[in-house]
Amino acid sequence: MATSEWMLPFLRDINDYPVEGVTFRDITPLLGDASAFGRAIDDLVTCVHDEQISRVVGVEARGFILAAPVAYRLRAGFVPVRKPGKLPWAVARE
Repeated sequence: MATSEWMLPFLRDINDYPVEGVTFRDITPLLGDASAFGRAIDDLVTCVHDEQISRVVGVEARGFILAAPVAYRLRAGFVPVRKPGKLPWAVARE
């Protein structure tokens, strides 16, 4: 999914993080602005609102932040995907 133009001022590129040659896309400015964060969630929901979605999967860590409110808005369940050994209860693996 392409980044919407309106969102660019709320994203910060950090070069050579976590290793040289990698650019980390920092979304904390987006998360810190209630209007921008809400609009981002609205945009994600709009992309799939016509689909029959029962679960939204969020991959740690930023995926949790974005997928949970999308799931709520879609009235769907939220499934956190984590590295092995990070959850204390029984987990599904495939």
